Amino acid sequence: MMNNPLIAHYRSLLERHGPVAEALQYSDEASQFARFGILTEVARPLGSVLDVGCGLAHLYRFLVAAGFDGRYHGVDIVPEFVRLAERSLAGDERASVSLADASGRLPRGFDHVLLSGVFNNRMDDNRGFMETTLAAMFEVAERGIAFNAMSTYVEYRDPNLYYVDPMEIFAFCKDVLGGHPVLRHDYVLREGGFPFEFAMYVYKSPSSAC
Repeated sequence: MMNNPLIAHYRSLLERHGPVAEALQYSDEASQFARFGILTEVARPLGSVLDVGCGLAHLYRFLVAAGFDGRYHGVDIVPEFVRLAERSLAGDERASVSLADASGRLPRGFDHVLLSGVFNNRMDDNRGFMETTLAAMFEVAERGIAFNAMSTYVEYRDPNLYYVDPMEIFAFCKDVLGGHPVLRHDYVLREGGFPFEFAMYVYKSPSSAC
């Protein structure tokens, strides 16, 4: 895992920007929190949350500001992110972080499993990585999962980013995972912007969608 080029990429961003949203490849905190706002609409209340690719645990800061009082745990592949997140969460008994398991296994016992931005960077097998990760998330979630990705319904594509057809992922979540997916392709991250990404909620049962 330590030779993973993604780890080197995020280390470089952290060195350049410090422990802020830009270190996690967001344009700024406003767009980062806008994404969090969409993902956390998966349910009210959220209950307990597992944050996959938690980075610096900024999602927890967003949740607390919104009145969240549940249990939070984040996992990430970048050791420096995990150490900084641990430091920021010190003394908070409801929140913790850990280095991601090399096998891809995820902790159990959380109502919702959330993921933001993890599928955006190009790699050798983006689709395989995405489907494997979603399957792992859905397996351990008690009620459902929420994630985002770059949409193929765009006019411009950055060659370093991965774009995926949201309808194909909808079908995967429905037919392969056996979940109850809800596709969100109706939001923008800035006023006057274009919806270049999508979010999806996948529930274990229809009754979880509330």
